[in-house]
Amino acid sequence: MKLLRFGEFENEKPALELSNGKRIDVSAFGEDYNEAFFASDGLTRLAKWLETEIAACPEVPANARIGSCIARPSKIVCIGLNYAKHAAESGMAVPTEPVVFFKSTTALCGPFDDVVIPRNSDKTDWEVELAVIIGKKASYINEEDAMDYVAGYALHNDYSERAFQLERGGQWVKGKSSDTFAPLGPIMVTKDEVSDPQNLRLWLSVNGEMLQDSNTNDMIFDVKHIVSYLSQFMTLLPGDVISTGTPFGVGLGFKPPRYLKAGDIVELGIDNLGTQRQQAVNYSTL
Repeated sequence: MKLLRFGEFENEKPALELSNGKRIDVSAFGEDYNEAFFASDGLTRLAKWLETEIAACPEVPANARIGSCIARPSKIVCIGLNYAKHAAESGMAVPTEPVVFFKSTTALCGPFDDVVIPRNSDKTDWEVELAVIIGKKASYINEEDAMDYVAGYALHNDYSERAFQLERGGQWVKGKSSDTFAPLGPIMVTKDEVSDPQNLRLWLSVNGEMLQDSNTNDMIFDVKHIVSYLSQFMTLLPGDVISTGTPFGVGLGFKPPRYLKAGDIVELGIDNLGTQRQQAVNYSTL
């Protein structure tokens, strides 16, 4: 299945994208795509409900705003420096264990919402990433069992303010958590529809110029390892988002560095997971 949500920010309704591309409103199912939904085998129950109710589901309006593909999770956990060339362009050593940081859940937004350059920012950067959505509670799980805990995958742009991240006390979360810094979606694709999460092209362009173009097969730590690894240090809850790192081509890596300015258009995509588009706007203009 391909899950999506539509409507006003933080008042989104659940929907599905069918194999023919049609998008249907499944609000009548009575549940949002949140922790409770995933924890109670919501994907299976929704599929069963559709067997008799799909004909009655209205189509999502063509002009509807598309929100984050899942509701706000308990946490967004991110993996840094997970592509060797990205570590090199950042001037950092290839890690021997996953580099872990958090992103505030208030950064979550829709895939086509504007990205707001924060107040006092001059180093807002882009990062196309594969996000993993957790399907059931995971604690101290083995790597060989890790995929049993994955519900699906989504496209994520891990926006980063590099001065906040690297020059303001060494806490990465400050540079990752501004409002609009976590556009997720447009769809969450269930794991049965992604044959190999380690063989997906991911790309990003700014103003039409391709700046990131890689494949998830270049990850240092793969999805199985990341899910298992994180579960040794924290309980992963249903609906949690794990963002698995970005490839070479972020603004920080250019010489001189290149950062977003108001009016810039960022477009990105991952094979089978859809595309996003954001326009950069200044905080002061809101």
